[in-house]
Amino acid sequence: MRVKKITAPTMSEAMKKVTEELGQNAVILNTRVIQEGGIFGFFSRKKIELIAALDQNQPEKKPIKTDDFQEGRKFQNQIDELLPEMMKTYETSIQPKEKSTTELENESLLKEMKQLKSMISKLGSGEANEEILHPFLDELKSNLLNQDILEELIEEIIKEIKPRMALQSNQVTTEQINEWLSSFILSKINGFKYGHQHDAVRFVNVVGPTGVGKTTTLAKIAAEAVLKYRKKVAFITTDTYRIAAIDQLKTYANILGVPIEVCYNLEDFKLAKEKFEQYDLVLIDTSGRNFRDEKYVTELKKIVDFNELETYLVLALTSKYKDMKKIFEQFHSIPIEKVIFSKVDETESYGSILNFIIEKQVGVAYLTNGQNVPDDIVEGSPNKIYSILAKEVQL
Repeated sequence: MRVKKITAPTMSEAMKKVTEELGQNAVILNTRVIQEGGIFGFFSRKKIELIAALDQNQPEKKPIKTDDFQEGRKFQNQIDELLPEMMKTYETSIQPKEKSTTELENESLLKEMKQLKSMISKLGSGEANEEILHPFLDELKSNLLNQDILEELIEEIIKEIKPRMALQSNQVTTEQINEWLSSFILSKINGFKYGHQHDAVRFVNVVGPTGVGKTTTLAKIAAEAVLKYRKKVAFITTDTYRIAAIDQLKTYANILGVPIEVCYNLEDFKLAKEKFEQYDLVLIDTSGRNFRDEKYVTELKKIVDFNELETYLVLALTSKYKDMKKIFEQFHSIPIEKVIFSKVDETESYGSILNFIIEKQVGVAYLTNGQNVPDDIVEGSPNKIYSILAKEVQL
């Protein structure tokens, strides 16, 4: 075996040298890039170094004759002629055979048996009574359930929309369904009182459980009345159970430049009410206690005279719906004119607003969505409430 090292500026030149010196049967054993020349490593040039070898005992390859090429071409032409017929025969052989009438009947019977088995299975699991809905309605129902809207109300919505879809042979768009949904919900909540009558209501009493944000909500209402409507405003507080609550309301009163009276009993309350008789708006804060205790409402009536007052119940939207209902029911002896939903920004579930309005037949005075005073409060309205829901339930 002959082994030779070849050096050249490029790979092509190196391969040319290998062919010239060792012939076409040479084998490349190794190749690498080397640096040549230069001074102290500078100005050197890259070159290719090959190690090639030739086995001198390997028999030489005979050159291919012209006749061999001609024979090969002739054979290829024969294959080209036969190939289409071969493929046609093959395709015919793999085509499925036509099924007999008996085979088709057996398959149909088998299919019916499978369907019957499925129906029996559903009947046993209670699924047979489930209504199969149009995909749009199925998605809508899922969205409504995710917002904790009452199931009976959801069924009412589906029953309202489904016939309209049928009249159009189910060829409806999501926009049409959203429009029908909006129309239905607004029709259900339109007949109640919303917002605050700034020119008619002078005494507003706010009640609610601990931690729902009553005092902060009062401050927001006061700031809106003073800064936006230029009203003459005053505070009355009966929340003498927490010193911090009195201090908090006094701080807001000082900032807004409005008077405040602290009342410990019914006599104090009547005197404060007479004192502020000429004011445009008097906001009354009550203590936040455990409203599951019916005695609290009785105690509250000993301090506050609910005559000629408009009472708003503050409920946190982060509360459980059944707790909201329980709190409302505890006030059966006190007329709740409207509700205020607080902490709207602290949840992604708004169905309780809709449930509460419809079930308790009461409107919404305000919605609060943060701690900033005088911001983060909006007056309630059917359109505002639906716009909050629409983001989550519309298709």
